[in-house]
Amino acid sequence: MKKGILMIAVMAMMTMGMQAQSPAKVPAYKGIIERVQPNGDTLQTYLRGDEHMHWMMTEDGWQILEGKKGWYVYAKTNCKGKVVASCRKVHNADKRSKCEQRWLQKHGIKKH
Repeated sequence: MKKGILMIAVMAMMTMGMQAQSPAKVPAYKGIIERVQPNGDTLQTYLRGDEHMHWMMTEDGWQILEGKKGWYVYAKTNCKGKVVASCRKVHNADKRSKCEQRWLQKHGIKKH
């Protein structure tokens, strides 16, 4: 009888220990995060996702990544379907050139 109770207590403690080790499900910060490009320009960005999948995007929904030398660049899809950093530097929507807008329509990843 004592062995049975002891066994149940040990199993209960092990179950509680396993639950305590599983990561908490935490959503990404919902507010705007201001980022600064190396040249001093500021970007308004959002984080989206959870502990398993997450990404960064502009205010109007274009996916971006931090590229080489600290520049934030637009994300694009390579020939294998993988999301990679482009060479195109990010600007807020009100400061984008027509050339940049055309590039986004052709290569950018919209995450709305």
